[in-house]
Amino acid sequence: MPDTRRQGDAWTVAAAKAHLSEVISEAQKEPQTITRNGRPSVIMVSIEEWQRRVERKGSLARFLMDSPLAGSGLELERLSDGGRDIEL
Repeated sequence: MPDTRRQGDAWTVAAAKAHLSEVISEAQKEPQTITRNGRPSVIMVSIEEWQRRVERKGSLARFLMDSPLAGSGLELERLSDGGRDIEL
């Protein structure tokens, strides 16, 4: 009897609901795709994977200081032409 829980390498919403415990177990190993109406809808990942992906890895200031352009001598000039006239 074929495995009807999965559709290819993804879970349908109905299958994910019916086999939630298994989906969670699999998601702890690798991300699991859940489809709705035959199209990928969401990815279920372990909390460790989620935290790794959303963890801030520094500040904007550090990013700019580490930029290849830092110390390049590039000078930027902001024009102060007063903007443009518009009719309201």
